[in-house]
This record gives sequence, C-alpha cells and structure tokens, in this order.
Amino acid sequence: MLARALLAFLALPGVVAFGVPLLWLYLDGYTVLAHPLGLAPLIAGCFGLIWCVRDFYVAGKGTLAPWAPPQRLVVVGLYRYSRNPMYVSVLLIVLGWASCSGAWALAVYAAVLALAFHCRVVLGEEPWLARTHGDAWQRYAERVPRWF
Repeated sequence: MLARALLAFLALPGVVAFGVPLLWLYLDGYTVLAHPLGLAPLIAGCFGLIWCVRDFYVAGKGTLAPWAPPQRLVVVGLYRYSRNPMYVSVLLIVLGWASCSGAWALAVYAAVLALAFHCRVVLGEEPWLARTHGDAWQRYAERVPRWF
C-alpha cells in the first residue's frame, strides 16, 4: 500500500501543485525565488499536504487516490480544523509559487483550482462520504467546516 500511496501523491497533488506550476514558470522564464516572502505559503502548503497524506495512510488505512481511498473516516490532524485541508494545502502551494515568482497567471490557476476543488467536494466527495460513513460523516460535517 505504501507504493500506491507514493504513486497517488506523485500523480495527483504532485502534478497539480508542483508539476504544472514549475513547468509554467520554466516555459515563461520566471525566476522561481524572485520574491522570497512567497516561501511562507509554499512551505506551509507542503507541510500540510505531507501531514494530510500521512494521516490518510496511517489513520485512514488508505491513500488519496480514488482507486485506494481511506477505509476509515480521517478526522485527526489538520482534519480537525478543515474537512479538506489537503485541497487547502495544494492551493497554498500554488499561491506560494505565484508569490515567489511574481507569475500572477499562477494566481489565476489557483482560483480555477479552488473552484474545481469546491465543485468536486460538494458534488462528488461529500455525497460519497455521506453514503460510505453515514452518521460518523454527518457528525463530523456538523462540527468541522468545509474549508476554514
């Protein structure tokens, strides 16, 4: 299962948070660290993402991949404060890249991602979680906000 977790990490948030922004910066000729203050959201997002992936693997007994989702509802770590901290972390990473480089097109990319994440959560993930985890999901959703 560890190999599947690593593959899912590289294939999903790895591409969205690192692959696309770094390719964008490279192709457009941006200096990645033109504005070092952007490192704060970038580092916070990386820390949050790794923490969430670990919690999915350890507490949830699964991965972030749709083909091997957590078997248990994950309500520990950052999931105590947000129902979707992994998505928040990815957005922080992309905003960090935008801030570090001054490539504001990446901020637009982050806004598009935020909208896509919201639609995915509301239309897909939350109904699935409600069906899969029933009352436990309902109690969790009542006490923990969707985003912040």
